[in-house]
Amino acid sequence: MYKITTSTRAALEEMLQNTSRSAPHDFMPIYCAAAPQDNLPIGHLNPEYVPFLQESLQKESVPFVNLGHDRLTIQRASPLLLSNSLRVLADRMRMGGFIPGWRNEDFAWVGKDGHEYFRLERAAFRTFGFQSMASHINGYTKSGHLWLGRRSETKPTDPGRLDNLAAGGIGADETPWVNARRELWEEAGVPLHIADQISPVGRIHMRRPIPNRGFHDEQLYVYDLELAENFIPTNHDGEVSGFIQIPLSEAAARILADEFTSDAAFVTADFILRNSAPS
Repeated sequence: MYKITTSTRAALEEMLQNTSRSAPHDFMPIYCAAAPQDNLPIGHLNPEYVPFLQESLQKESVPFVNLGHDRLTIQRASPLLLSNSLRVLADRMRMGGFIPGWRNEDFAWVGKDGHEYFRLERAAFRTFGFQSMASHINGYTKSGHLWLGRRSETKPTDPGRLDNLAAGGIGADETPWVNARRELWEEAGVPLHIADQISPVGRIHMRRPIPNRGFHDEQLYVYDLELAENFIPTNHDGEVSGFIQIPLSEAAARILADEFTSDAAFVTADFILRNSAPS
């Protein structure tokens, strides 16, 4: 076990108690009649977006989408039909300037029953507050160091912030395991025979409002990967500007100094707490 101060440990523990926040009371809930599961909302819409959406739907309705005075309801239909309708809705929101960072990549919305109910452009998930999934990999060495990536300044979200060795949103046709291994190669140049050694260690539910945007709701699938002392990460997809290798104590200090993305801060804090003891 590596050592961190008692106060640092307490600060990280307190932070991890706040990974999942409720949507602001003025955000409009989104319900899906096709997945009634306990009649809970599947998303939340920033109230600043509602007037635009009202005007758009009054001019031309979108099949299976109904906007009331206190909620948006996605009506019952097949996943294909729902996906087509929500794609039209998202495209209108994009043209209105409410979905930045369009990726031309779909996420799947999966209900508590494990079924996929629709697919939608990944950038739209935050706008509508739909729950997405991502994988995060802690890359570490036996000497007690963590490898961290620094996000490219051209990234549409959290440019320049520290991230895990590799992390990424799980596409509609991926599993967490497949995504983690792909991201390890693309973001950090980890070859497949090493990436196959990832160890699943848990899942963190991340929920938080994004200032002047939407609501971020994501399940983070967390993996650990031990790396050889002489391994040097190399980015292949242009999404990482560089890497640093630091001890757990410095990683903790950088978390508390707000240098990380929110997701990576929680994942890294969890790793530190699992692999350290109070000094």
